[in-house]
Amino acid sequence: MSDEHDHGHSHSHGGHGHSHGLVDSSIKRSREGLRAVGLSLAVLSFTALIQLVIYLVSGSVALLADLIHNFGDAATAIPLAIAFLLRSEQSERGAGLFVVFAIFASACVAGIESVSRLINPQAPTDLIALAAAGLIGFGGNWIAAIIRTRAGKKLDSPALIADGNHARADSYVSLAVVASAIVVALGFPIADPLIGLAITVVILKITWDSWWTVRGHDHVH
Repeated sequence: MSDEHDHGHSHSHGGHGHSHGLVDSSIKRSREGLRAVGLSLAVLSFTALIQLVIYLVSGSVALLADLIHNFGDAATAIPLAIAFLLRSEQSERGAGLFVVFAIFASACVAGIESVSRLINPQAPTDLIALAAAGLIGFGGNWIAAIIRTRAGKKLDSPALIADGNHARADSYVSLAVVASAIVVALGFPIADPLIGLAITVVILKITWDSWWTVRGHDHVH
Protein backbone atom coordinates (compact mmCIF):
# COMPACT_ATOMS: atom_id res chain seq x y z
CA MET A 1 0.00 0.00 0.00
CA SER A 2 2.86 2.33 0.84
CA ASP A 3 4.53 1.67 -2.53
CA GLU A 4 1.25 2.32 -4.35
CA HIS A 5 0.75 5.55 -2.44
CA ASP A 6 4.27 6.73 -3.17
CA HIS A 7 3.87 5.89 -6.84
CA GLY A 8 0.55 7.74 -7.07
CA HIS A 9 1.99 10.76 -5.30
CA SER A 10 5.09 10.96 -7.46
CA HIS A 11 2.98 10.50 -10.59
CA SER A 12 0.80 13.41 -9.62
CA HIS A 13 3.56 15.81 -8.62
CA GLY A 14 6.56 14.55 -10.56
CA GLY A 15 7.91 15.52 -13.95
CA HIS A 16 4.66 14.77 -15.78
CA GLY A 17 2.25 16.12 -13.17
CA HIS A 18 -0.79 14.53 -14.87
CA SER A 19 -3.27 14.61 -11.98
CA HIS A 20 -2.03 17.94 -10.70
CA GLY A 21 -2.32 19.41 -14.16
CA LEU A 22 -5.93 18.26 -14.55
CA VAL A 23 -6.96 19.81 -11.26
CA ASP A 24 -5.26 23.09 -12.12
CA SER A 25 -6.94 23.16 -15.53
CA SER A 26 -10.36 22.57 -13.99
CA ILE A 27 -9.90 25.28 -11.37
CA LYS A 28 -8.58 27.73 -13.95
CA ARG A 29 -11.56 27.09 -16.22
CA SER A 30 -13.92 27.58 -13.31
CA ARG A 31 -12.33 30.89 -12.33
CA GLU A 32 -12.34 32.23 -15.90
CA GLY A 33 -15.96 31.21 -16.35
CA LEU A 34 -16.97 32.89 -13.09
CA ARG A 35 -15.08 36.04 -14.08
CA ALA A 36 -16.94 36.24 -17.41
CA VAL A 37 -20.30 35.57 -15.78
CA GLY A 38 -19.66 38.15 -13.06
CA LEU A 39 -18.61 40.87 -15.49
CA SER A 40 -21.60 40.33 -17.76
CA LEU A 41 -23.92 40.26 -14.74
CA ALA A 42 -22.59 43.62 -13.56
CA VAL A 43 -22.94 45.18 -17.01
CA LEU A 44 -26.50 43.95 -17.62
CA SER A 45 -27.69 44.74 -14.08
CA PHE A 46 -26.41 48.32 -14.38
CA THR A 47 -28.01 48.64 -17.82
CA ALA A 48 -31.38 47.34 -16.62
CA LEU A 49 -31.38 49.59 -13.54
CA ILE A 50 -30.82 52.70 -15.66
CA GLN A 51 -33.59 51.59 -18.02
CA LEU A 52 -35.92 50.96 -15.07
CA VAL A 53 -35.47 54.55 -13.86
CA ILE A 54 -36.18 55.90 -17.35
CA TYR A 55 -39.23 53.61 -17.71
CA LEU A 56 -40.71 54.99 -14.49
CA VAL A 57 -40.39 58.44 -16.03
CA SER A 58 -41.48 57.69 -19.61
CA GLY A 59 -43.96 54.82 -19.20
CA SER A 60 -42.91 53.23 -22.50
CA VAL A 61 -44.08 49.62 -22.89
CA ALA A 62 -41.41 49.04 -25.54
CA LEU A 63 -38.79 50.04 -22.98
CA LEU A 64 -40.52 47.87 -20.35
CA ALA A 65 -40.23 44.85 -22.65
CA ASP A 66 -36.55 45.55 -23.15
CA LEU A 67 -35.68 46.09 -19.49
CA ILE A 68 -37.63 42.98 -18.41
CA HIS A 69 -35.57 41.03 -20.89
CA ASN A 70 -32.32 42.61 -19.65
CA PHE A 71 -33.16 41.74 -16.04
CA GLY A 72 -33.87 38.20 -17.21
CA ASP A 73 -30.52 38.10 -18.97
CA ALA A 74 -28.77 39.20 -15.81
CA ALA A 75 -30.56 36.46 -13.86
CA THR A 76 -29.18 33.77 -16.18
CA ALA A 77 -25.76 34.49 -14.69
CA ILE A 78 -26.82 32.70 -11.48
CA PRO A 79 -27.12 29.12 -12.85
CA LEU A 80 -24.08 29.68 -15.06
CA ALA A 81 -22.05 30.75 -12.03
CA ILE A 82 -23.21 27.68 -10.09
CA ALA A 83 -22.24 25.44 -13.02
CA PHE A 84 -18.72 26.88 -13.13
CA LEU A 85 -18.40 26.59 -9.35
CA LEU A 86 -19.33 22.91 -9.58
CA ARG A 87 -16.97 22.49 -12.57
CA SER A 88 -19.63 20.26 -14.14
CA GLU A 89 -20.31 20.07 -17.87
CA GLN A 90 -23.71 18.57 -17.15
CA SER A 91 -24.51 21.54 -14.91
CA GLU A 92 -23.50 23.89 -17.72
CA ARG A 93 -25.97 22.20 -20.06
CA GLY A 94 -28.63 22.53 -17.36
CA ALA A 95 -27.77 26.22 -17.06
CA GLY A 96 -28.20 26.50 -20.82
CA LEU A 97 -31.74 25.14 -20.52
CA PHE A 98 -32.44 27.62 -17.73
CA VAL A 99 -31.28 30.41 -20.05
CA VAL A 100 -33.82 29.25 -22.65
CA PHE A 101 -36.60 29.22 -20.04
CA ALA A 102 -35.67 32.72 -18.83
CA ILE A 103 -35.79 34.06 -22.39
CA PHE A 104 -39.24 32.52 -22.94
CA ALA A 105 -40.58 33.88 -19.64
CA SER A 106 -39.42 37.40 -20.51
CA ALA A 107 -41.16 37.12 -23.90
CA CYS A 108 -44.43 36.18 -22.17
CA VAL A 109 -44.28 39.13 -19.78
CA ALA A 110 -43.37 41.58 -22.54
CA GLY A 111 -46.19 40.28 -24.73
CA ILE A 112 -48.80 40.58 -21.98
CA GLU A 113 -47.74 44.14 -21.16
CA SER A 114 -47.82 45.14 -24.84
CA VAL A 115 -51.34 43.75 -25.36
CA SER A 116 -52.49 45.48 -22.19
CA ARG A 117 -51.16 48.80 -23.49
CA LEU A 118 -52.95 48.27 -26.81
CA ILE A 119 -56.24 47.80 -24.92
CA ASN A 120 -55.54 50.77 -22.64
CA PRO A 121 -53.46 53.23 -24.73
CA GLN A 122 -51.01 55.49 -22.95
CA ALA A 123 -48.44 57.44 -24.92
CA PRO A 124 -44.90 57.44 -23.46
CA THR A 125 -43.35 60.72 -22.37
CA ASP A 126 -39.77 62.09 -22.17
CA LEU A 127 -38.90 60.69 -25.58
CA ILE A 128 -35.29 61.86 -25.48
CA ALA A 129 -34.73 59.89 -22.29
CA LEU A 130 -36.53 56.93 -23.89
CA ALA A 131 -34.19 56.99 -26.91
CA ALA A 132 -31.21 57.24 -24.56
CA ALA A 133 -32.46 54.16 -22.68
CA GLY A 134 -32.55 52.21 -25.93
CA LEU A 135 -28.98 53.20 -26.74
CA ILE A 136 -27.89 52.26 -23.22
CA GLY A 137 -29.55 48.87 -23.66
CA PHE A 138 -27.76 48.38 -26.96
CA GLY A 139 -24.37 49.21 -25.44
CA GLY A 140 -24.86 47.09 -22.33
CA ASN A 141 -25.94 44.01 -24.26
CA TRP A 142 -23.16 44.41 -26.82
CA ILE A 143 -20.50 44.53 -24.10
CA ALA A 144 -22.05 41.54 -22.31
CA ALA A 145 -22.13 39.63 -25.60
CA ILE A 146 -18.41 40.22 -26.19
CA ILE A 147 -17.54 39.09 -22.66
CA ARG A 148 -19.65 35.92 -22.82
CA THR A 149 -18.79 34.90 -26.39
CA ARG A 150 -15.04 35.31 -25.96
CA ALA A 151 -15.04 33.37 -22.70
CA GLY A 152 -17.39 30.72 -24.12
CA LYS A 153 -15.15 30.05 -27.11
CA LYS A 154 -12.02 30.02 -24.97
CA LEU A 155 -13.54 27.63 -22.42
CA ASP A 156 -15.56 25.61 -24.96
CA SER A 157 -18.74 26.35 -23.00
CA PRO A 158 -21.93 26.02 -25.10
CA ALA A 159 -24.00 27.73 -22.38
CA LEU A 160 -21.77 30.82 -22.41
CA ILE A 161 -21.65 30.92 -26.21
CA ALA A 162 -25.44 30.65 -26.45
CA ASP A 163 -25.86 33.37 -23.83
CA GLY A 164 -23.37 35.56 -25.70
CA ASN A 165 -25.26 35.18 -28.97
CA HIS A 166 -28.45 35.89 -27.07
CA ALA A 167 -27.05 39.14 -25.65
CA ARG A 168 -25.85 40.20 -29.11
CA ALA A 169 -29.35 39.71 -30.52
CA ASP A 170 -30.76 41.65 -27.57
CA SER A 171 -28.55 44.60 -28.42
CA TYR A 172 -30.47 44.98 -31.67
CA VAL A 173 -33.77 44.55 -29.83
CA SER A 174 -32.80 47.55 -27.70
CA LEU A 175 -32.53 49.64 -30.85
CA ALA A 176 -36.27 49.05 -31.32
CA VAL A 177 -36.79 51.22 -28.22
CA VAL A 178 -35.02 54.05 -30.04
CA ALA A 179 -37.34 53.47 -33.02
CA SER A 180 -40.33 53.66 -30.67
CA ALA A 181 -39.22 57.07 -29.38
CA ILE A 182 -38.78 58.37 -32.92
CA VAL A 183 -42.14 57.09 -34.21
CA VAL A 184 -44.04 58.38 -31.15
CA ALA A 185 -42.35 61.78 -31.62
CA LEU A 186 -43.70 61.80 -35.19
CA GLY A 187 -47.23 61.52 -33.81
CA PHE A 188 -47.95 57.79 -33.75
CA PRO A 189 -48.19 56.76 -30.05
CA ILE A 190 -49.83 53.44 -30.99
CA ALA A 191 -46.44 52.41 -32.37
CA ASP A 192 -45.06 51.97 -28.82
CA PRO A 193 -47.08 48.85 -27.87
CA LEU A 194 -46.81 47.58 -31.45
CA ILE A 195 -43.03 47.77 -31.22
CA GLY A 196 -43.33 46.07 -27.82
CA LEU A 197 -45.12 43.20 -29.56
CA ALA A 198 -42.46 43.13 -32.27
CA ILE A 199 -39.79 42.86 -29.59
CA THR A 200 -41.77 39.98 -28.07
CA VAL A 201 -41.72 38.13 -31.40
CA VAL A 202 -37.97 38.65 -31.69
CA ILE A 203 -37.46 37.33 -28.15
CA LEU A 204 -39.52 34.24 -29.03
CA LYS A 205 -37.30 33.69 -32.07
CA ILE A 206 -34.25 33.96 -29.81
CA THR A 207 -35.88 31.41 -27.49
CA TRP A 208 -36.34 28.96 -30.37
CA ASP A 209 -32.78 29.41 -31.66
CA SER A 210 -31.29 29.08 -28.17
CA TRP A 211 -33.32 25.91 -27.54
CA TRP A 212 -31.91 24.26 -30.65
CA THR A 213 -28.39 25.42 -29.77
CA VAL A 214 -28.58 23.78 -26.34
CA ARG A 215 -30.38 20.65 -27.55
CA GLY A 216 -28.02 20.28 -30.49
CA HIS A 217 -25.00 20.40 -28.19
CA ASP A 218 -26.61 17.81 -25.89
CA HIS A 219 -27.11 15.54 -28.88
CA VAL A 220 -23.46 15.86 -29.85
CA HIS A 221 -22.39 14.92 -26.34
